[in-house]
Amino acid sequence: MSRKIGPILLLIMLLAPLTALADQAAAQPHVDTGDTAWVLISTALVLLMTAPGLALFYAGMVRRKNVLGTIMQSFVILCVISIQWVLWGYSVSFGPDKWGGLTGGLEWIGLSGVGASPYADYAPTIPHQTFMLFQMMFAVITPALIAGAFAERMKFSAFLVFTILWTTIVYDPIAHWVWGMGGWLRNLGALDFAGGTVVHISSGVSALATALFIGKRKGYLTDSMAPHNLPLTVIGAGLLWFGWFGFNAGSALGANGLASSTFLATNTAAAAAALSWMVAEWAHRGKPTLLGLASGLVAGLVSITPASGFVGPVSALVLGLAAGVICYISVSFIKPLFGYDDSLDAFGIHGVGGIWGALATGLFATVAVNSAGANGLFFGDSALLWKQAVAIAASATYSFVLTLIILKVVDATIGLRVAHEDEVMGLDLTQHSESGYTL
Repeated sequence: MSRKIGPILLLIMLLAPLTALADQAAAQPHVDTGDTAWVLISTALVLLMTAPGLALFYAGMVRRKNVLGTIMQSFVILCVISIQWVLWGYSVSFGPDKWGGLTGGLEWIGLSGVGASPYADYAPTIPHQTFMLFQMMFAVITPALIAGAFAERMKFSAFLVFTILWTTIVYDPIAHWVWGMGGWLRNLGALDFAGGTVVHISSGVSALATALFIGKRKGYLTDSMAPHNLPLTVIGAGLLWFGWFGFNAGSALGANGLASSTFLATNTAAAAAALSWMVAEWAHRGKPTLLGLASGLVAGLVSITPASGFVGPVSALVLGLAAGVICYISVSFIKPLFGYDDSLDAFGIHGVGGIWGALATGLFATVAVNSAGANGLFFGDSALLWKQAVAIAASATYSFVLTLIILKVVDATIGLRVAHEDEVMGLDLTQHSESGYTL
């Protein structure tokens, strides 16, 4: 027996260094083709959310004289922010940290140094450019969401200037706070898996600021402003649901078990919120509506976004059920109480839903789902809830104040709002010389 053990020990001693080298090589950043394919597909899905998803969702809810102007906003943002992100946006958001966690620097301006090799701090198994492209689509959709608050009354030229300034001054720094290496909220331990704070709270609160600053539409509460084409809105909602799997599950940055868990949580919360909104509306107004079902669906998608990679399916179900009711109350009771004209309920769904989702992350998160996360209050640790509250307060306050400043500057220079007669005629003709319907 001892004669056999000797050669075995010798073989183990010879193989041990090779095994260590193999483990070290596996730990190094490398491009995984499966992960890369999934994130590229997810990037395309998030692009689809903006155009045509959000474009159609919003377009169906405005009056027919503004349908093309509303679609135009989502499509042009996709073009404008794609360029902004390449030139400086990505560097400010994810570049090497500057000023104590407030922004990234300009080392990556023009994507200098952002190539085909992985950048281990963000995603060790996909090309750096793939990560950059995925994050670009988040930067695209965020200002597009704000457009729902001022639909039917902002000048197109003002819209373009506002979008560039807002993305650079508001979105890019907040993205760095939460997701960038060295970002102060990331260092604090606040969690945001796919954009509840970065995307939805920032856009939703900014939408409220914009609605308050620009004022109500002409004829608000006296003229009929019912959605002109609900089938368009429902098609848009379906595309948003479809694309949101890239938004959330793609944020796992790999084709892995976490992506599957996130996919499941996203779908569960969306379905639950759609049903709870429908039931709340049914009880309140006497009949369920298709618009309500679609709105509840989006509210659920928004609310699960920050928590999607940290919660299990039952927690996602509870989160979604609450989201539908909370956002319905916001839209049906809070908005009329204060009297502001958030045309398409950008704040009521994205702002309120994002806040609930960020808080719910502090309640339902568990390391059993994602070891890189933390346990929330219901899983034994109250610290995360306070960190989430700090992230909400900081991002909401910054977004609201800076948005008001940007609006004031744009209004003082080129003017924000279309003339009264142009608003009456509609933005399609007055801003674009087009008509959505010729029959």
